[in-house]
Amino acid sequence: MGLRTWSLRYLTKELLSLPGRVVALLFVAAVVIFPMATSEPYLLRVATLAAIFIIFAASWDFLSGYTGQISFGHALFFGGAAYTSALLNVRMDLPHQVSIPLGAIAATLAGLLVGIPCLRLRGPYLALVTLAFPLILTGLVFQFGDITGGELGLSGLDRLAATRTREYVIAAAVMLVCVGTMWKITQTRVGLFFHAIREDEIAARAAGINTTFYKLLAFALSGFFAGVAGGLYAHYVRIAGPDVLSMLFSFQPVIWTIFGGPATIYGAVTGVVILFPALEYMRAFPAYRFLALALIIVVVLRFLPEGVARRLRELVEPECPRCKVQNVWFREGCRACGAPLAGVTVRSTSA
Repeated sequence: MGLRTWSLRYLTKELLSLPGRVVALLFVAAVVIFPMATSEPYLLRVATLAAIFIIFAASWDFLSGYTGQISFGHALFFGGAAYTSALLNVRMDLPHQVSIPLGAIAATLAGLLVGIPCLRLRGPYLALVTLAFPLILTGLVFQFGDITGGELGLSGLDRLAATRTREYVIAAAVMLVCVGTMWKITQTRVGLFFHAIREDEIAARAAGINTTFYKLLAFALSGFFAGVAGGLYAHYVRIAGPDVLSMLFSFQPVIWTIFGGPATIYGAVTGVVILFPALEYMRAFPAYRFLALALIIVVVLRFLPEGVARRLRELVEPECPRCKVQNVWFREGCRACGAPLAGVTVRSTSA
C-alpha cells in the first residue's frame, strides 16, 4: 500500500504537474501504441526513420546546444558509424547486434579525434573545421573503394529484424533509451558544466571547471549517440553509401534542433517529429517540396527564434522568480515555495 500511495502521489504531484511532462508521457505512450495501431509498411518506415533521426538530432543538441561547440560536420559520426557497422557486417560477417555497438564506439573515438584539434577553436572557425571532417572521410571512402564500395557503397546488410513492425520496435526502444539518457545527463552536474562552458568558457575555467575534459566528453558522448543512429540507419536501409557523409546529413540535425529549440533535447525531438513526416508527406508535390519546407522553417524561426517547443513550454510553464521552479500558467502561487506568480514574465530564452 505504501508503494502504491507513493506511486500515485509521484504521478499526480510530479509527472502530471506540468504540461510539458504530460506531453512527454503522451509521446512515450504514442511511441509504444503506434505499432499496435497500424501495420502499414510506409507509415512504419516513416516512424522508424523518425526514431533514428531523433537520436541523431538530439546528439547534435547535446554537443552544440548545451556546450556551444557548434558542429557542421555531425555526419562524420553518423556516416562513420554507418560505414563501420556495414564493413563489420558485410566483410566480417558480424551480426548487427555486434556491429552497431562497435560502430558507435568508432564514432566515439572519432568524436575524441575531432574534439582534440577543436579545443582552441570557437564560433565559425570551429564550425568550418568540423565541416571538413566528413569531406575527408568521403575522400577516404572513394580512395579505398575496393573495401568501402566506392560510389555505390556497401549493400546487403542484415536487417534489424524480420518484419517492419519489429524493426520499428527496436528503433523506438533504442530512441527512448538514448534520448532519456541524454536528457538525464543534462540534468546532472555535468549538464551544468556544459551550460557554463557555453555561456562563458573563460569564467568556467576560472571557477575551476576542467573545460578541456568536459568539451572532449561532450564530443565523445555526442559521437556515441550519433553513431548509434548511424548504425541503426545503415542496417534499416541495408546500405551505407557516401550520401550518409553528405552536407545534407550534417545540416539536417541543425535544422531540426533549431526549429524545435536548442539546449533542451526535447526541442530536437519536436523538430524531427514535425519536419521529417512533413517532408515525407510533401513527396506528393516534388516541385514544391523543399520550397514549402524552407518557407515553414523561415516563418517559424522569424516569429519563434527560440524554437517551437521551447517557446510553447515557456508560455505554459512560467518560472517562479524565487526558486526557479516551473509552474502551470494558471497557478497563482508557486507549487514549490508558494511565491506569487501573478505578473511573472516569460524567462529569457537566450542560448
